[in-house]
Amino acid sequence: MTRNASIDPAARDVDLAPPCVILCEPQLGENIGTAARAMANFGLHDLRIVNPRDGWPNEKARAAASRADHVIDAVQVFDSVEAAVADLGHVFATTARSREVAKPVRGPDEAATIATRLGAGGTRIGYLFGRERWGLNNDEVALADEIVTLPVNPDFASLNIAQAVLVCAYEWRVKANNGALPFRLDETQNPPATKDDLVRLFEHLEGALDTVNFFRPVEKRPSIVRNLRNILQKAALTDQEVKTLRGVIAALEGRATRPRGTQPDQV
Repeated sequence: MTRNASIDPAARDVDLAPPCVILCEPQLGENIGTAARAMANFGLHDLRIVNPRDGWPNEKARAAASRADHVIDAVQVFDSVEAAVADLGHVFATTARSREVAKPVRGPDEAATIATRLGAGGTRIGYLFGRERWGLNNDEVALADEIVTLPVNPDFASLNIAQAVLVCAYEWRVKANNGALPFRLDETQNPPATKDDLVRLFEHLEGALDTVNFFRPVEKRPSIVRNLRNILQKAALTDQEVKTLRGVIAALEGRATRPRGTQPDQV
C-alpha cells in the first residue's frame, strides 16, 4: 500500500456507508482478488460471492488482492443471488448487453448519484456483477432495481470484472466525497514566485544571452525577449524553481558556485 506523507483529510471524509459488491459465480480467484483490490482503492469493503467455482477461501484471490486483506477477510459466500441481495434496498445489475427485462439503464456516474442519494437516506446499496464468460442471466437482472452499463465501444464491450468494479467504485467515491483528492500542491511549502523574482530571472537570462550574442539580428531582440518572458511566465514557476533556473544560468556563465545560503540575486 502506498503511503502519502501528507494526506488531505477531505479525501477520507466519506460519511456514507459504501455499497456492497456481489460477484455472481466468479470462475477465477485472481478476478475476485483484483476486484477486491479495486474496491479497497475507493473505500468499498463489503464483497459478496455467489457460488465461486473454485470454492472459498482462495489463496489466488488473496495474492491478487495486493494486500486488500480487510476486504478478502470479510468476504461472504452465498448459494444464490437472492440470498446475497436479501438485505439490500437497491441493487444495480451491471451488463454490457441490452436485456428483455424492462428496467432503467444508467451510466456509472448516474448510478453513483442515485446510490449516494439513497445511501444518505439509509438505503443499503449493491452492485451485481456477472460471470467472466457471459455475465448475468435475465432472471438475475430481474432481481435488480436498475441496470448499469458503461459507455464502452459497443463492438468490444466486454470488461474484466475488476475493471467494471473499479469504474463503478470510482464513480461512487467521486460522488460520495465530492471528488476530494488525497493531495495537491502545497503552496505554503512551494509558494509561487513573485513578479519581482521573475523579472530578476528574465534580466539574468537576457544578460547571459547578450554575453554570447544570442540576439541576432539585434533588431529582433525585443520580440525574442518578449517570447522568452512569455514562455517563463506561462510556466507558473515556484520560488524554488526560479532559484534553480538562476543557478543553472550562473553555471552556464561559468560563475563559481555560490556559498550555501546566498540569495539568488547575489549569484
